[in-house]
Amino acid sequence: MKRPRARLSVLAVLTLAVAALLTAPAAQAAPVLLSQGRPVTASSTENVGTPASAAVDGDGGTRWSSAFSDPQWLQVDLGSTQQLSQVVLNWETAYAKAFTIQASADGATWTSLYSTTTATGGNQTLNVTGSGRYVRLTGTQRATQYGYSLWEFQVFGGGGTTPPNGDVLLSYGKSGSASSYQDDGACPGCLPAKAFDHDPATRWATSATTGWVDPGWITVDLGATANVHQVVLQWDPAYAVAYQIQVSNDNANWTSLYSTTTGKGFKETLTVNGSGRYVRMYGTARSNGYGYSLWGFDVFGTGGNPTTPPPAPPAPHFPGTLVWSDEFNGAAGAAPDASKWTAETGPGVNNELEYYTNNNNAKQDGRGDLVIQLRREATPGSACPVDPISGSGTCQYTSGRINTAGKFSFTYGHVEANIKVSGTQGLWPAFWLLGANFFSGTPWPNCGEIDIMEHVGKSPNLAYSTIHAPAYNGGGGIGAPFDVGQDVSAGFHKFGLDWDANHMTFYVDGNAFETINRDTVESTRGPWVYDHPFFLILNNAIGGDFPGPPGAGTVLPQDMVIDYVRVYQ
Repeated sequence: MKRPRARLSVLAVLTLAVAALLTAPAAQAAPVLLSQGRPVTASSTENVGTPASAAVDGDGGTRWSSAFSDPQWLQVDLGSTQQLSQVVLNWETAYAKAFTIQASADGATWTSLYSTTTATGGNQTLNVTGSGRYVRLTGTQRATQYGYSLWEFQVFGGGGTTPPNGDVLLSYGKSGSASSYQDDGACPGCLPAKAFDHDPATRWATSATTGWVDPGWITVDLGATANVHQVVLQWDPAYAVAYQIQVSNDNANWTSLYSTTTGKGFKETLTVNGSGRYVRMYGTARSNGYGYSLWGFDVFGTGGNPTTPPPAPPAPHFPGTLVWSDEFNGAAGAAPDASKWTAETGPGVNNELEYYTNNNNAKQDGRGDLVIQLRREATPGSACPVDPISGSGTCQYTSGRINTAGKFSFTYGHVEANIKVSGTQGLWPAFWLLGANFFSGTPWPNCGEIDIMEHVGKSPNLAYSTIHAPAYNGGGGIGAPFDVGQDVSAGFHKFGLDWDANHMTFYVDGNAFETINRDTVESTRGPWVYDHPFFLILNNAIGGDFPGPPGAGTVLPQDMVIDYVRVYQ
């Protein structure tokens, strides 16, 4: 049910490509919330209404509670080993007087991060130092005759997989070679260097004309001899079932550090131990009829001649501080604030039937709202798909689409808009984000897309949230709908997103209904392409591949009404 990506109009690209892409004021670096929505287990639960998952769901009104005995524990799986910096506990009245916080890499051997016998409940923010994939709270003395009960159990850290032994990324920006490479319309510029550029939206692939054979290989030159301890492979669907990780000092004589005949593709994190200047993935059995292809080939260790990759964006701390907003408090009939928004003009895409005007259809109402009106109104000289009602190829509808490209873009934070969507057969209002690198030559879907809200008239009660990337897009995007319980267009609803380096959580009216975790995406679908600036888009479309065409039940005009848009970091 997900839609193909709606691309920016050609005219908008020409207008905006020359604009400098500005970012929000830099937020102070802060820990990343790692635990929200992650798998969680507990020693016990009081009843079905107080499950362990309620402690990590981001909802302060739900809680986990245990059986009425000592000891009891709650454990969260962060998905990969993380550097840990803070644990926040929001206790219900039934709190722990004595408890420990522990971390583990394997769920079996535990290291203590914090311990107390004099806790007083309430909200506790504990600064910790350590690393682990699993974090566990163990209560050993209850403060009441009841069990242990937490509204929220939040674990914060720096984010990202932690290399072993303090190792560094050795392969970033290094030169490489391969058995072959692809450079055609299906995979332009898929050179060996693309596996080492730390860009999750570019990849190396073997040649379609000469390289879809076994064996196939790719090698990175680390610049000097290095001790190699970890290799992380992010595969395209064209992955190796059987392969070796090899090292060499002369790029001719190779020693195998790892070998498998049961490769699973997607993301593989391999612990290895060896030394060499060159590291090679040597594939001997392909997973399908295509070749070999890697989005990323990262080598960690010591020595070599490493190049430091660009720093990670500052992490947000939710709910954060307001850094940008538009409350639409302009005069009645005024266009959107030109210092914040640009109108896109021209026909829609994805078989949409509207023509986007230069703010003729986007006006402030003088009461604190922006109204994007879609109306039946022919636009002579404009070519659209044939309208099923009129049979004409001239655009029969006008509407509005505005974006903040070149005026405001941001990485991570909480984004929220209060919107009353349009709603009738064939309509498609949306509130979404697009990667700002779209305007510096990165095509869709490589730039990434985050749909905070899409609504289609044929599914009146549902609001959709979806993410799109090169490995999953259009109908294969990752996301879910939220059932509002009535026609979404019946009133205003708050559509929100929490976004950081490790997850996205989507909200409708404060209800966290979908959390997409980076580790799960990389392990099951493909690369995470959302660690760079994105800009905001609002539009009100008709027709197209997702909602289908208008028909006898379509009622026009239809207004999409926006009360505010706010970004916090």
